[in-house]
Amino acid sequence: MGRGRGAWIALGRCQLRSLDALVLPLFGGLVVAALLLLPVGLGFPLLPPAAAALRRRSDRQRARAADRSGLPVSPPEPLPRTTRAILGDEGFWRDVRWAWCEPLTGGLLVAVPLSLFWYGVFGVLVQPFVWRLLGDENWYAFVPVRSTATMLAALLLGAGFLASAVALAPRTLAGHARWTRWALSAPYTTELVRRIDHLTGTRADALDVQAAELRRIERDLHDGAQARLVALGMTLEEATRLLDSDPAAARALLVEVRSVSERALQDLRELVHGILPPVLADRGLGDAVRSLALDSFLDVDVDVALPPGRFPAAVESAAYFAVAELLANAAKHSGAREVRIGLGHRDDVLRVSVADDGRGGAEASRDTGGLAGVRRRLLAFDGTLALHSPPGGPTLATLEIPCASSSPKTSSCSGTG
Repeated sequence: MGRGRGAWIALGRCQLRSLDALVLPLFGGLVVAALLLLPVGLGFPLLPPAAAALRRRSDRQRARAADRSGLPVSPPEPLPRTTRAILGDEGFWRDVRWAWCEPLTGGLLVAVPLSLFWYGVFGVLVQPFVWRLLGDENWYAFVPVRSTATMLAALLLGAGFLASAVALAPRTLAGHARWTRWALSAPYTTELVRRIDHLTGTRADALDVQAAELRRIERDLHDGAQARLVALGMTLEEATRLLDSDPAAARALLVEVRSVSERALQDLRELVHGILPPVLADRGLGDAVRSLALDSFLDVDVDVALPPGRFPAAVESAAYFAVAELLANAAKHSGAREVRIGLGHRDDVLRVSVADDGRGGAEASRDTGGLAGVRRRLLAFDGTLALHSPPGGPTLATLEIPCASSSPKTSSCSGTG
């Protein structure tokens, strides 16, 4: 039942694609007209809006092709704003080529099941009523419709055309999606250059994050545990000097040494917790996020829907500290009282959502602190941070990291790091 309904929906989409193919030359014609008017100067103000209208049309088709084929369609670079830059843009010329080829290729492709459908409708719904009026020259396909028997044969043939159209529509739509993907995807070389640029940028960001983390560890050691250990050594030296002459004072100094050593040990524990929390290393991401929720003074609800097994340690660490940063932002900047955290894994993608009831207004694109750091941390794994935070709230941050979950020895992640 569901498959038959899907086939009829596909047939309707073929009809829409055919109408799009009829309208598309208008957009291509506007662009060509602007190009022809360039020698007289009139095309310079006309080309940018015409190219932008065509780009919106092609972007819509890229999204449809990606949805239908299940494969990504590499988008072109953003359309330039000036006429001279547009003329040198590879993506613009690809849009123009597609606009003129689509009616002759994609349009004819989707016309095949449509032709079968409408011809079948004529055989089933029209021939039984008009065959007597059409005379002896009436043929339906290869059947001469001149009697009740031949009319019934034409009706059955029309039903066959209808069934063929419905069966062919999903395959035709998939073929049209593949054609659109081929016509509108950026070339492999362009995609390769983008990938190299992305990897270069994420590598630089990862090195910057690593260097900043090392500086933080060095600063914490210098100002915390190291300073206490130096003080502890000086106190021990003083206690040793007073041990014979003033045992009571030496005993007091040794008590102070014990207190200083405990504080130094606490500093080291906090430092280790900042590098890799023990609960994260021992019990995994779900329990580590629950621990963050328990430590927060906000009302935090955690929903964990992770599969058995573990993610790579670097991925778990990135997700953990990203959640910690988002919780800190909710407490410090948004005035939130309640936070909902969701962790899930589907299609080899780790998804983490953090929603709060604060006043909103957060913008990761302009943030040079915590949110920008979260985004840089995720980029090392090809991860993304999507932030929806309208003024007045609420705020929803969604993290996605491509990563497979399995046993600790075989878990893998598509990113580097």
